[in-house]
Amino acid sequence: MEGKKNDFRDPPSPYWLASIAATDYPDLDRDISVDVAIVGGGIVGITAAYLLKEEGLKVAVIEADRILQGTTGHSTAKITSQHGLIYARLQKEMGEELARQYADANQSAIGLIAELSRKHHIDCDFSWRPAYVFTQSERYITDIEDEARVAAQLGIEAEYLREIPLPFAVQAALRFDGQAQFHPVKFLQALAEKIPGQGSAIFEQTAAVHLEEADGAVVVARNGHKVTASRVIIASHYPFFDGGGLYFSRIYQDRSYIVAVKIREAFPEGTFINAESPTRSLRSQNDENGELVLVAGEHHKSGHGGNTDTYYQNLVDFAAQTFTVEDVLYRWSTQDCMTVDGVPYVGNLTPQSPHIYVATGFGKWGITNGTAAAMVLKDLIVKGDNPWAQVYNPARLTLPSVKSWFIQNAHVAKDLIAGKLQGLPEKTEIPRGEARLVEIDGQRIGAYRDEEGQVHCVDTTCTHLGCELRWNAAEKSWDCPCHGSRFTYEGENVEGPAFLPLHHLEEEANQVEARIFS
Repeated sequence: MEGKKNDFRDPPSPYWLASIAATDYPDLDRDISVDVAIVGGGIVGITAAYLLKEEGLKVAVIEADRILQGTTGHSTAKITSQHGLIYARLQKEMGEELARQYADANQSAIGLIAELSRKHHIDCDFSWRPAYVFTQSERYITDIEDEARVAAQLGIEAEYLREIPLPFAVQAALRFDGQAQFHPVKFLQALAEKIPGQGSAIFEQTAAVHLEEADGAVVVARNGHKVTASRVIIASHYPFFDGGGLYFSRIYQDRSYIVAVKIREAFPEGTFINAESPTRSLRSQNDENGELVLVAGEHHKSGHGGNTDTYYQNLVDFAAQTFTVEDVLYRWSTQDCMTVDGVPYVGNLTPQSPHIYVATGFGKWGITNGTAAAMVLKDLIVKGDNPWAQVYNPARLTLPSVKSWFIQNAHVAKDLIAGKLQGLPEKTEIPRGEARLVEIDGQRIGAYRDEEGQVHCVDTTCTHLGCELRWNAAEKSWDCPCHGSRFTYEGENVEGPAFLPLHHLEEEANQVEARIFS
């Protein structure tokens, strides 16, 4: 298949969601009271709810869509404490103690997933796999040597190598033993089944839009119903409520891409990622029709991707250069929250919010970090402390993070201004299945023409903080370059931080139809 270009006409579909039936929990249709309200039904929300219920607390999980349909259901699902080259940097920037906390937290998360899979006999394709990070560039040899040394100091089973079991030469590599992989949706759906009952519940199709701070807190859903709780966990990927924590200035969102291919060869035992750019991440997955190979990478800041189908094609080309690719069966992209220092924010939303907690910014390593976050939050609520709380503390501040903060927010300001000043045509060509930005009577309009020729128009000003949206051709969505919100071509919200839809412009659509040509 090398050199073959794909038209990618079918919409993206993650294997994890396509291979298992969706859940069907009820929506919130009344006011309720619980001990802990959890906003977000991903790996953090479901795991935290399970752990807290095990401690005897009544919990309610509130999910705007169906649980596990977001980032958790779009991951590569590696269960590993090897997060690229991170430990040498953490030791240098944060000190050995905090680097050790991060290593211990993620190693413990591997253990918890393995324990729960075994305890509840969950059929989730769990298997132990070594995890490799490698480089084909001489530039990264020293970095991998440093990473091997620091990882060993922190108690991780790490070994420096000169070769790996993939069919190409490398300059250097590092193997972590005792790592794993699984089917994340199978695992978490099984945990979710243990949450309802004894005063606990899961509510789907229930978007939280506001949080009222009182002696405890009240989560207000879009339909007006309320959940009153003594503690609230905000695990909504991007925090739906900021509470003065300025998270919009400390988080940015980054998209990456995955293709699942069928290859003629047997895939070697292990998970793999390179140290250089562009990222190339690989793992296998047993499927009823045989073995799949997941090839991931090609990241860019959300809303900045250009022709996003190019990234899928690059991954297919890499797979074809490495293996004999027989078919491309699935493709999907994912959006991750990134913090300014590369470590998630887990703990109190702000120092002034002792009863509100947040978990966000997992930086593409949400399986172990998300599990560790649930463990931290459970301890903070039940015991008041956790041995890893310091490294994840959302109020932390380091010099590198300050520099990164200025750089990221300068980019946001640039995107905000550039979007407002961009000149737009009044007439344009809009082929079927594509979208364009046009201007009608001074108004900036996003016009999408579906395969039947009907035009769908929206106001492309993001309902979060007013940035101007850009078209994502691969996902057929309007994406925000400032903070990563995404909307369908009809204006419905796909991904936060925005939770209000775009204004759908029916009258303007008629005017656009009169002005386009194809």
